[in-house]
Amino acid sequence: MISKFHSVPRSGVFGLRPINFSRTIPTKSTGSFRPVVGIKRETVNLWEQRSPLIPANVKTLVQNGTRVLVQPSDRRCFTATEFEEVGAEMREDLSEATLILGVKRPNELRPQDLLPEKTYCFFTHTIKAQPDNMPLLDVLLDRKIRILDYECMVDAKNQRLVAFGKYAGVAGTIDILHGLGIRLLAMGHRTPFLRIGLAHSYQDSHQAQQAFRLAGYEIALGRMPQSLGPLTFVINGDGNVSKGAQIMLDCLPVEYVPSSKLKEVSKKGKRNRIYASVVNVSEYMVHKQRGDFNEAEYFSDPTAYKSIFHEKIAPYMSVLINATYWDARVPRILTRKNTKPLMDIKTEVAGSPDYEGCPTLPHRLLAICDISADPGGSVEFTEQCTTIDEPFNLYNPITERTLDQIHGDGILMCSIDNMPAQLPFEASEHFGHILMPYLPDMMKSNAQEPFENFDAAPEVKNAVITSNGSLTERFKYIDGLRSQKRQSTTVPVFDKRVLVLGSGYVVPPLIEYLSRDKKIHMTVVSNAEKELVELTERFPRISTRQMNVLENEKAFGELMSQNDLVISLVPWKYHPQVAQQCIKQKKNLLTASYCTPALKEMEPEFIKAGITAFMEMGLDPGIDHLLTKECIDDVKEQNGRVVSYRSFTGGVPAPENSNNPLRYKFSWSPEAAMSTVMNGARYLEDGQIKEIPADGSLMKMAKPMTMFPGFNLEGYPNRDSTRYISLYGLDDCQTVLRGTMRYTGYTEAILFLLNLGLLDAQPKPYLEPNAEKITWREHICQKLGLSVKLRGKELENSVMEKLSGNRMKYECLLELGFLSDDEVALTRTPLSSTSIQLSKTLTYGPKERDLIVMAHELIIDWPNKKQREKRNVSLVAYGKVGQGKSGLAMSRTVGIPAAIAAKMILDGEITDKGIVLPLRRNIYKPILENLKIEGIEAQETSRYFDLP
Repeated sequence: MISKFHSVPRSGVFGLRPINFSRTIPTKSTGSFRPVVGIKRETVNLWEQRSPLIPANVKTLVQNGTRVLVQPSDRRCFTATEFEEVGAEMREDLSEATLILGVKRPNELRPQDLLPEKTYCFFTHTIKAQPDNMPLLDVLLDRKIRILDYECMVDAKNQRLVAFGKYAGVAGTIDILHGLGIRLLAMGHRTPFLRIGLAHSYQDSHQAQQAFRLAGYEIALGRMPQSLGPLTFVINGDGNVSKGAQIMLDCLPVEYVPSSKLKEVSKKGKRNRIYASVVNVSEYMVHKQRGDFNEAEYFSDPTAYKSIFHEKIAPYMSVLINATYWDARVPRILTRKNTKPLMDIKTEVAGSPDYEGCPTLPHRLLAICDISADPGGSVEFTEQCTTIDEPFNLYNPITERTLDQIHGDGILMCSIDNMPAQLPFEASEHFGHILMPYLPDMMKSNAQEPFENFDAAPEVKNAVITSNGSLTERFKYIDGLRSQKRQSTTVPVFDKRVLVLGSGYVVPPLIEYLSRDKKIHMTVVSNAEKELVELTERFPRISTRQMNVLENEKAFGELMSQNDLVISLVPWKYHPQVAQQCIKQKKNLLTASYCTPALKEMEPEFIKAGITAFMEMGLDPGIDHLLTKECIDDVKEQNGRVVSYRSFTGGVPAPENSNNPLRYKFSWSPEAAMSTVMNGARYLEDGQIKEIPADGSLMKMAKPMTMFPGFNLEGYPNRDSTRYISLYGLDDCQTVLRGTMRYTGYTEAILFLLNLGLLDAQPKPYLEPNAEKITWREHICQKLGLSVKLRGKELENSVMEKLSGNRMKYECLLELGFLSDDEVALTRTPLSSTSIQLSKTLTYGPKERDLIVMAHELIIDWPNKKQREKRNVSLVAYGKVGQGKSGLAMSRTVGIPAAIAAKMILDGEITDKGIVLPLRRNIYKPILENLKIEGIEAQETSRYFDLP
């Protein structure tokens, strides 16, 4: 973490001030106490090679009569020989030492690592009650160790006196320039930055500066790609870390500009230099009410201020070197939310040739070196520190995901929390020299005496956190912080609460996705007890409630009032009732189903209630909208015109699991699936509106699908396609047709079931709950006019005769159990009874998988072209074997997009009131990006053909 405090006076290139002891080093003290200095080995991680004192410092101590014990370590940057030559004693056991110096905490907390009743001095990282270091604090207290923390050594102005800060800036700048070179190469650009290595690959900063100068020479010669445009660096902070960063940038052809000039140089700057701006809080922190800045007031109460960094500075920077202090009171300069718009800000490159091999940058902001290394700190999306072993990752603001890679969409991130360890010689020399003036007072410490007897200057005494088994007065607040953090861990605090209605196939993928955000709590409501138990076992953090929300309006309303968002995954016909309750409780609503006329009529009520009603956000409808609008908007931006649009989607078994008469299995409600075959359809074809009545005629309209020649598919129109003419902006289209795909043979089998009356949705007396029980064999015999006593071969022959010898129809009845002695479920309608029977034979087994196929075909006219383009956008997704219903492709392609949209609503990225469909770029683009990360990605092909 970086202090807000400025550097101590410095001289020379590296700012090392000469040693000038203001006090005599004590060689004797009252009683038998004789100070002995120990230097412990560093074990916190494999890269920690620094030493708190260097041999030259030890020589001074020894010459003044002080014994110095050094714990052997081949990892330390200075050898044992170098210490022994100046009079140090190499000792594994430091028990004779009264003051033991280190840089970082020991990796383990064994008795030999932290000796009881000794004075230690190192960076503890405990003063904010950091949970990871509370075991260390407990050991320090238990062993009555007096711990003096370098971080707490401050002067009267509260400025830190002992720090590695400048070398954090030096190393961080070296690393981010190295990363920038690789990142730009991954984006298609070779730059002089490839000459620069990681900081630890150099003997010292002088060698690194020489590499910078060589890179700078190439830049000065104009060897930066023209397509990059001007590169602007922003250094946030003006303390030691900032000065270290400037030392390195000064080795490049750099022009420093005030922040007010960043906009100008980002557009009109030259390619034979880089531009840098050093900024501080006075330039981007403003009072929330007054809009001005008062330094004293700000440092007294930062919570009264807000940051405008994302508006004033960030839009014009290519690289951010974040070298500033942060704590929880300080407004963040970059958040997940305010960084998203930065991805739409592109570099303006005048005169750059538009070649495929010379791409312009997708966005100006390329890289961030967060030297402050505060997870969730001033740069909110610094989720965790990177390491010297793996220094970089890539944060995608659109998807809010961080990936361990350097290629792809996003911002390069570097946030190593021990940057100076990469330059151990110079960092140790710098640190030892600034520590030496305070050693005389530090060496007076006798941890076995009361803390009150410690006669030291305030800069030293006030830095003691623990002594004699207790926290010192200045640091007793840590106990309170620990209690607060324990409570927040024991009782989870959720930022957002989501009510999920339904527990079917699509719910597990939705819960899994939203559960990644630990600040979201979900309550799942269903009347299916078994499914709720399964969900609780898999997702123990969720709450469940068994109830029929449509029958208990009062309880439903109370439950809804406790949540921020309602996700309705119950059958579509119940959505109006759910929507009415959302309006009453003023809660946002999301559903994967179609926006029906009944829901559309409620839009004024949604708007009046001030709520978002996000609909059609699943697969079909849902992903089909996203891919369609992305393609159409792309065509329109290039002045093209879509003249024909056809879209077909199907959820079917994988080919190896399709061996049944319908070539189909249920991945959602059987009754809902079967009811769609009775829908009507309306579409535009060749300039003519065509309508299909809602009487089963849809099954007669099936045609072979050639979009996936490897699959034997047929397709038929689906619902009212004409409503999408205006929604998609296809006013000039001659054909607009949306349809459903199934394996060939499906519609023939369904027509047969329709003709038998098995899919009739009207109630029948013989299916009333109190009607006489009947088997399916008997029921089919009655429908065919056969004796109900027929069985075996006689039954087969008689049925075949009635079916005019059609073997397909007979096997349909036989394999689907309609000639079995299973009882017909008495559920009032043939459709419902048939659906229950089909669910027994057409459900997915534990080792079976399904398949999603989606295909859009667009015919495009281009200005000044004699040929038309035929563009195909296709999506194929297979289910995952062994994951049950939640592994089905249908479950994932409905549940995951719904979850992504839900997250956007919860995060305030979608705030429109009324009915919202996923048809705008700011909605479909981030959802498609997130789907890509989840492995759901479309493919696009095109070919040209002559105009008729």
